[in-house]
Amino acid sequence: MNGARSVVILLNGEPYRGAICAENSYVICCDGAYAWAKDRVKIDENLGDFDSLEEIPVPAPYRRFPSEKNETDGELAVNRAMELGADLLVFYGGGGGREDHFLGNLHLLYKAKEAGARRAVLKTNGAELSLCGKGEWEFSCKRGQTVSLLPFGGGAHIMKMRGLRYAEEDLLLRYGSTRGISNLTTGESFSFRVEEGYVLAVINEEVV
Repeated sequence: MNGARSVVILLNGEPYRGAICAENSYVICCDGAYAWAKDRVKIDENLGDFDSLEEIPVPAPYRRFPSEKNETDGELAVNRAMELGADLLVFYGGGGGREDHFLGNLHLLYKAKEAGARRAVLKTNGAELSLCGKGEWEFSCKRGQTVSLLPFGGGAHIMKMRGLRYAEEDLLLRYGSTRGISNLTTGESFSFRVEEGYVLAVINEEVV
């Protein structure tokens, strides 16, 4: 199915408890994620080494990867999504569990962006994380949500922040600094412009 502009990737981390928005999307399920996702969303493709699954998934995988490999199942899924022409990648089930896996899943957002995806989003049970490259970015939200804007992979430069309590016109986020943590939304949307680098926008579900 070439030309799938929106791809949902289900990861074998903490099972995602919320609604999985997959309408008009191609759904790729990674290995053991099948156990928590199989009855909740129509899966178009199962992918991985299936070392953590005790049943044969449906649909049957067109290719089975060896358990000893250089890429995680999530990275293989990103490669597959980009083969399909994905413009938007949304990951579910990538939070919780092992911290190294979670950090690796954040790097999948970077891989997707570097490969040409317009948007790459990771939804966990506690937050929505989006990796934002150069350009204008706007997000829907609830008033009083906590938002953190963090540089990713190096320093970042933000301009024209709107809809946040601490909204600056010109903000340099230095890599290694915690500036940008715990801002608050003031309405039903917020926005900013990235001039340089990558910004990881973390919208926490809890409302203050």
